[in-house]
Amino acid sequence: MNTLNTILPVILYMCGIILLIVLIILGIRLIQVVNKVDNTIDEYMERLSGFTKALGTITKAAGVISKVGDKAISGMVGAVSKVFSRKSKIEEEEGDYYD
Repeated sequence: MNTLNTILPVILYMCGIILLIVLIILGIRLIQVVNKVDNTIDEYMERLSGFTKALGTITKAAGVISKVGDKAISGMVGAVSKVFSRKSKIEEEEGDYYD
């Protein structure tokens, strides 16, 4: 029993030291992996910012084209509505003469 009281703490201390060393090594590896991931994300963010600028330019161009199209359609609708409103006014005036 006396030998067990002296050997068991030594074995536990050795296991604790080994576990601590393994955890330190794993922590260092984890830090390296996180740094690599951070660098990769930075590269992708730079590429994505260039892509975002290109999409912004395309979006602005599409907006301008849409506005020009809307104005053209609005003008055509206005012209067609004037033609039909003139016809209805002429028909109303002709109806007044026949009454």
